[in-house]
Amino acid sequence: MGIVSGLLLLPLAPVRGTAWIADHLLQEARRQAHDPRAVQTRLAALNRALDEGSIDEAAFEREEERLLTLLERPSRPTGRTTTKDPAQRRHV
Repeated sequence: MGIVSGLLLLPLAPVRGTAWIADHLLQEARRQAHDPRAVQTRLAALNRALDEGSIDEAAFEREEERLLTLLERPSRPTGRTTTKDPAQRRHV
């Protein structure tokens, strides 16, 4: 980026920074949501809630189905590479 374009785009820096942060937060949330250990922990908590009577059978089945789907379906890659070195991005 040249000096002129850098100066012209300077007012957009806060927007670009906010978008970058939001993107990284979204990626981390997706990673955590699809972590098998976290899903299994939520399933165990769901079973406890059913045993304690905190939720009804219909709510249990809906949430259990959603969590089991998360376990069965691997998380989708975002298609973005965080590696800045082009040599490391090449497929051999």
